[in-house]
Amino acid sequence: MRIARRRRQAGFTLIEALVSILIFSIGVLALIALQVISVRQSSNAKYRSEAALLVNQLIGEMWVTDRVTTTLQTNYNTGGAQYNAWAATVQAQLPSGAASAPSVVVAADGQVTINVFWKAPNEQPSEPQHNYTAIARIR
Repeated sequence: MRIARRRRQAGFTLIEALVSILIFSIGVLALIALQVISVRQSSNAKYRSEAALLVNQLIGEMWVTDRVTTTLQTNYNTGGAQYNAWAATVQAQLPSGAASAPSVVVAADGQVTINVFWKAPNEQPSEPQHNYTAIARIR
């Protein structure tokens, strides 16, 4: 009777070992995937904070001027002299900045809308660009 019982259980330990290796492997793969996502999110946060800093820099420059709407529109609207200098800085600091230039619109009521775009170096061309938009009122 003992021999018959052993034969029914023969190989069961091997199956248990294989299942435990499979579960462990899935856990390790999940940790690796989590690490990849963490690095990607960290890079995205870095670029987002750089974009916010650049936008705030431009808004700060606008605040220290005479703040007349026509002057702001002449100098800071897309294509203006101050805009061109700032846009060159944006394109140098953010990845793929040259592909989509930032845009600045100064409305007649002093509302300023700034859009900055970037694409991380490790992203596929089919993925959409990231953007940061800020709206401020300069008076």
